[in-house]
Amino acid sequence: MISFHSSLAATGVVAALLLSGSAAMAQTLTISNWDGYMAPDAIETFTAETGYAAELVLHATNEEIMGKLIASDGEGYDVVFVSSPFAEILHNLGLAETLDPARIPNMANLYPEALQLAHDPGNTFSVPYAWGTTGLCFRSDLMAAPTSWNDLLKPTADTAGKITMLATDRWLLGAAFLANNMSVNDTDEADLNTVRDALIAAKGTLLAYDDTTFYAKLVSGEAVMAQAWDGWCNYGIGENPAIQYVIPTEGSDLWVDTMVIMAGSENKDAAYAFVNSVLDAGRHRWAAENILYKVPNQAAMEGLSPELLAQFPNMAITPAQLLTYEQLRDVGEAQRAYSRVVTEIMAAQ
Repeated sequence: MISFHSSLAATGVVAALLLSGSAAMAQTLTISNWDGYMAPDAIETFTAETGYAAELVLHATNEEIMGKLIASDGEGYDVVFVSSPFAEILHNLGLAETLDPARIPNMANLYPEALQLAHDPGNTFSVPYAWGTTGLCFRSDLMAAPTSWNDLLKPTADTAGKITMLATDRWLLGAAFLANNMSVNDTDEADLNTVRDALIAAKGTLLAYDDTTFYAKLVSGEAVMAQAWDGWCNYGIGENPAIQYVIPTEGSDLWVDTMVIMAGSENKDAAYAFVNSVLDAGRHRWAAENILYKVPNQAAMEGLSPELLAQFPNMAITPAQLLTYEQLRDVGEAQRAYSRVVTEIMAAQ
């Protein structure tokens, strides 16, 4: 792993970060993230190198951490990892820090495209951590390569009963939005009824709704196709090279996971130092190499081995191509309609 010090030395900020023990340890930085989403020793190494005490608390879903943040006005949290629509909500509620880029010099490692994200042009309140696409993960030895989202929603007799879809509402609805050439952020009531009916019709052809173990079903052959985030499909590819990933001709959403510093944080110096440390090329490369998601850090991605890119071709999707897909956005009050539609789909017989 590349030394944290080597990256910061070029910026001239090491001295500012290496605080005396008594000052740095006065308060503990609280970071909330998904399990396994950064290096196991990231917190310990950060504390050792900067003097800032830090603790990691885990959340299972965006919805879980958002409920806690909104209920407490963000109190008790300093840095949170959330997907971009939720970062947008935190900003709209006044809970996200307006970022000072001078305090995050490693933002210079990001691709130019990472500063052009629709939810936050210029990264004024969020810093992208990982990004990617949603598509079809399939067993190339058990079925012909799918080309359309309708291969998922209207399967052939050979694939029916051997397909999984994501249950999380934005992606479940997104498959039908894209199959009907609609926006993944569509809020029109008639369009919502259309996708609801399409997903209810597809429900009877599914093996399961599965957000976490679908790649294991592909490995075993219990499933032959799954709606999948690209990185999760890579877990299956790593176990069985017959598994492949394809983005349907109708396109994909662009999902982005971000880091947000809370506006009410009482540990701003430590929070900025932590975000900066994550953006170190070596640290950020760990995420690409170990969770197999693309990261928006050009310096990190350029250090990936050719062998890894050959084994997992979707890791080589360019930032320019990613930006051709529509980013998931906060849909405001329409989220209630999304939740209602998903409830109706799940309740349908």
